[in-house]
Amino acid sequence: MGTNTYIKERNEKLAPKVIASLKKRHFDAYYCTNSQAALNKLLSLISKHEVISWGGSITLEQTGITKYLIENGYNIINRDSAKSPEEKVELTRKGLLCDTFLMSSNAISEDGQLINIDGNGNRVAALCYGPKRVIVVAGMNKIVKTAEDAISRARNLAAPVNMQRINAISSKETPCVHTGTCADCTSADSICAQIVVTRLCKPTGKITVLLVNENLGY
Repeated sequence: MGTNTYIKERNEKLAPKVIASLKKRHFDAYYCTNSQAALNKLLSLISKHEVISWGGSITLEQTGITKYLIENGYNIINRDSAKSPEEKVELTRKGLLCDTFLMSSNAISEDGQLINIDGNGNRVAALCYGPKRVIVVAGMNKIVKTAEDAISRARNLAAPVNMQRINAISSKETPCVHTGTCADCTSADSICAQIVVTRLCKPTGKITVLLVNENLGY
């Protein structure tokens, strides 16, 4: 058996604990064996009649979720379809009042807390309030032991890696672009403006978490 097989076996054993922890904190939560299973589960939870939007997410791209919704006639608000920066801002704002908002999470603790870091704040704003429902799709690689570990993962792994990705598109000036590690900076280009710990889902069931047994996102 290859290394990935052992990782998947470990994930299968850990997932029930995390699912139970999430449910204890009033999230709905499901375990999906792979990206296709996650897509199938997501489609069972939504309809073409509701308005769907999403925050920037490599995970949603890797699982094929956003591509499927765009190509199959779902009623979406897609800020990436904007023809100008002004239109992108307006679509982003409209997305905060959609029926279902899709996103991933920078990290999830084994005891069921979601930790997310955001630059402009639209993703964490939607998680906290606005959309009728939020569905979080996260690879099992996002699971860490404690909430403190989750904050560390978000700041010291997810944020610097995402800055490398963003810098490849448009030059940014943050220390982590040059060093690969968080410097707790106050740069205007920082994507670490908001750090949100979602320790409970309120109201109960508003947030659904799909845990996927794959390495997804950063």
